[in-house]
Amino acid sequence: MSLLSKTAILAAQDLQTEDVEVPEWGGAVRVRSFTGRERDAFEASMVRGDGRDRKVDLTNMRARLVGLTVIDETGQRLFTDDEVDLLGAKSGAALDRVFAVAQKLNGLSGADVEELSKNSSGVPSAVSISASALPSDSTTPTISSGA
Repeated sequence: MSLLSKTAILAAQDLQTEDVEVPEWGGAVRVRSFTGRERDAFEASMVRGDGRDRKVDLTNMRARLVGLTVIDETGQRLFTDDEVDLLGAKSGAALDRVFAVAQKLNGLSGADVEELSKNSSGVPSAVSISASALPSDSTTPTISSGA
């Protein structure tokens, strides 16, 4: 095994994409994996408060994840951070379908939510989402608080 150079790492095309049919919206959307910055922003957006008053905030979580990962043909995000609330007003079934693919592409699982909730200082190391923990029907991706 040879070690990668900085140039090779920075030149790697490492963002995965997957097209998802969304019948409620009349077509398909393209979903891609996070950049490191986007993952950090997503994780930070789920934490409110400081110190011992920190709480995990799942408000509009599906729309936040979808807004960060749905892109156009050129790879640019379709939705800005300011448009996430508009996206959250769309069909829950449609958001769930896209959310599930974004979750899969980004390797999000439920293992770190409890740790995030308990951690009272510093920056959260991760917020993860799994397909087994948000309140909804049995096919809806969910947040898990178990490790």
